[in-house]
Amino acid sequence: MFRLILFDIDGTLIRTGGAGVLAFGSVFKEVFGLENGTANISFAGRTDTGLIREMMRNHGVEETAANFDLFYNAYPKWLTHWLNEMGGKVCEGVDEFMTHCADRSSAPRIALLTGNLLPGAEIKLRNFNIWERFEFGAFGSDHECRNELAAIAWERGKQRIGTDLKAGEILVVGDTPRDVECARAIGAKVLAVTTGGATRDELTAVQPDWLVDSMDQFTW
Repeated sequence: MFRLILFDIDGTLIRTGGAGVLAFGSVFKEVFGLENGTANISFAGRTDTGLIREMMRNHGVEETAANFDLFYNAYPKWLTHWLNEMGGKVCEGVDEFMTHCADRSSAPRIALLTGNLLPGAEIKLRNFNIWERFEFGAFGSDHECRNELAAIAWERGKQRIGTDLKAGEILVVGDTPRDVECARAIGAKVLAVTTGGATRDELTAVQPDWLVDSMDQFTW
């Protein structure tokens, strides 16, 4: 049924205990001298690039390529630091779902569709020993708009699977209404999970194709 499954990271695959948000705050404090840089910022379902830009605007930091580079250079160190401090874990049902995918006679390709910068995605998933499970991905470093990332992931899927890959053969798995919107942007199917920050009612309201409390509850 599905030839490509695209996974969000935070709240879908892993919980980091807020390490990403803390890393953003630490970078803005170290690099730009700003306290409480993450105040009044909603992180759920966003791209890192969009978050950086919003934080810069909120605090009067010039949105220059040089300032973005300053953030990018400092972020891996702080993300690693806070992952070590906060712990975290792989979300419920992920291992079982991955095993089910691999055991199918026509196993789907497994990839990422995430607002995380590529280096951040790798650091997070390596921390939980699951980075190697994913063949490719579309990342917040590819585009600032989450919906555009879906199109990028589809195109990369076509390059690996074949140009006949149809939108309906793609399943997007995520934990926020923005993940559902992202899937709809390319006409993909979407599985919403309540393992992240969004409530069941919030996810029901955006009408995913399937809604489960943990990934292992979904089979096809």
